[in-house]
Amino acid sequence: MNTVNVPRLMVSASHKSSGKTLVSLGIMHNLVHGGTGVNSFKKGPDYIDPMWHKLATGRECRNLDPFLMGREACLDSFLRNSDEGSFSLIEGNHGFHDGMDIDGSDSSAGLAKLLQTPVLLVVDSRKMNRGAAAVVKGMQSMPPEADIAGVILNQVQGPRQEEKQKKAIERFCHVPVLGAIPKDKELVITERQLGLITVGETDDAATVIRKAGQRIAECCDLHTIRSLFRRAPSMESRERKEKKRVAGALLTIGVFRDPSFCFYYPENLEALQDNGARLVFVNALKDTGLPAVDGLYLGGGFPESFFEELSANKGLLKEVNNAVLSGMPLYAECGGLIYLCKSAQYEGKTYPLADILPFEIGFQQKPVGHGYLDLKSRCDSPWFAKDEKVRAHEFHYSKPVGSDGQVAYQFDLVRGFGVTGQRDGVLNGNLFASFAHLHATGNPNWGKKFVALASEYHARKSITGL
Repeated sequence: MNTVNVPRLMVSASHKSSGKTLVSLGIMHNLVHGGTGVNSFKKGPDYIDPMWHKLATGRECRNLDPFLMGREACLDSFLRNSDEGSFSLIEGNHGFHDGMDIDGSDSSAGLAKLLQTPVLLVVDSRKMNRGAAAVVKGMQSMPPEADIAGVILNQVQGPRQEEKQKKAIERFCHVPVLGAIPKDKELVITERQLGLITVGETDDAATVIRKAGQRIAECCDLHTIRSLFRRAPSMESRERKEKKRVAGALLTIGVFRDPSFCFYYPENLEALQDNGARLVFVNALKDTGLPAVDGLYLGGGFPESFFEELSANKGLLKEVNNAVLSGMPLYAECGGLIYLCKSAQYEGKTYPLADILPFEIGFQQKPVGHGYLDLKSRCDSPWFAKDEKVRAHEFHYSKPVGSDGQVAYQFDLVRGFGVTGQRDGVLNGNLFASFAHLHATGNPNWGKKFVALASEYHARKSITGL
């Protein structure tokens, strides 16, 4: 049996918003600036934290989501995107033991156990003293029992509180407290709706990361934290299946990518390239027209933050409308679906949009759809087969207001909200638009079908001169 020695560490917390992202960024910053390469991973269906990771490490961050990808695919992705010469840091999501399955197999703890990864647990110190040890003890004993190798205290009020918590944790939990970060109102990444704001919407995001690195260096035992990465045991290696990209591709898929549309898994973009597509990026805020493309991919994001600019860019809205009418395949997720609607109501204003879908979109104060989706296909379409089951995730405050007219839907909802609470995936010729975010690893035919549609459109365009 061949093995690999991948230095690795998970940063997790007892509950969400405990500071694990800032701790992760601070550790990554210090490792990189100390000359160590870092491969980063984010547990769960997250787009925003990986953007921050990528800025901190200079490398693409990969998601590891047992629900969307399957446990074996998570292990494969981790090994494929790690190497023995770099440190691999995995940031957990939500609380350490939070997950869909009651056995915790899809929790951060379950992922840590799958990857045989030591865990650095961030504890929110507020409103506790020696009781912090009870929190850590519970994290240790709750199955699946992962290896909590160290603790960092965050939001510490002062030396007395730090001393009480440190003594209790080290005495009763038998793990070292490797840092205590004082409460600091300035050292925060602003949160909005369901998570942090994006790198593209943060003034001088690099400065935020640098300050996080300084604070970790000042308040934490970086030498011992580095040693935790090497505490991880060797892993059984797997045969690397090199991706064979289709050569000589002529077709092109346009991808909306800018501060308003920025939610893309790297694997989704790679799936299109692997199947023979060349990708070109479209800035929906600045580009007044489309480049020569054979398909369009409109991902998620926060278009509501940019409705003024998006609505005012009438040239691009018109060209997208014309492209759909010509039969060009278009795949839209969440924010992309919103862009395709007739109009959007937001903060007392109405913004005209692409007018392709017969919806007016409205925004609610509370999440309309939030969490994982289980979908079952209602029909055969260019995108999915009848009765095909798909797992995805959603997080949106928006939904259609008023009647949706006569709309064909791809999916029945087994779990989740989607577009109507019962249906998701609007179909219109070669257009597919939904609130569901898919991960290509868990849907291996998605890229093939998208590229096949683009190829058919390219061939038809060549004949008819569209």
